[in-house]
Amino acid sequence: MRPFELTAVAATGTLADPEPESVVSFAVQIEPAQGTPADVEYRWDTDTDILTAAVRSKSVGEGLSGSVELMGGDGAWLNLDVTGGRIHGVEVAVWPDVRKVPALAAPATIEDGRVAVPLRNLGADVGSVAIDTALVAEADQSERTIHFRVGPARPARTVRIARDLLLDVDPNGRIAGVWLLNVPPFPEDT
Repeated sequence: MRPFELTAVAATGTLADPEPESVVSFAVQIEPAQGTPADVEYRWDTDTDILTAAVRSKSVGEGLSGSVELMGGDGAWLNLDVTGGRIHGVEVAVWPDVRKVPALAAPATIEDGRVAVPLRNLGADVGSVAIDTALVAEADQSERTIHFRVGPARPARTVRIARDLLLDVDPNGRIAGVWLLNVPPFPEDT
């Protein structure tokens, strides 16, 4: 496993000044997939516009549980839910401006895998890590495919960690993006 690299990070404490185009500087480890990709359960909170994508998985990993909070300079906030040392969900707590594009499709080449997040390398009691970075979001016209770019644009491979949840990982093993596929529409106000 690569060492856990952090630059602008705080463990549930004071955050460093945002560096809008800095690379999210913590390494993850890509592991072979086991079986078919798990389903994703999407949930909208109509009061807050929070979108949660939870992986329905019974796989057990070794490692800590907690969250990695990716915080954009514009107030955007994307949480990666870590259970047993593996990413098991994404929560869009505060949306960045979303740029709608005529068509948006996941990359043609996608590998199936599991992503291990070494929270333990931050210290035994750390359950939450906050990282300042740029977050850019784009969606197709129907907002069923949403892509979050994390940090500056850079080469990356795409890993399917669940049926409708993909991560872009750069050559240094750092998260470069998050894909949410087949997102249900936001429930209409009743």
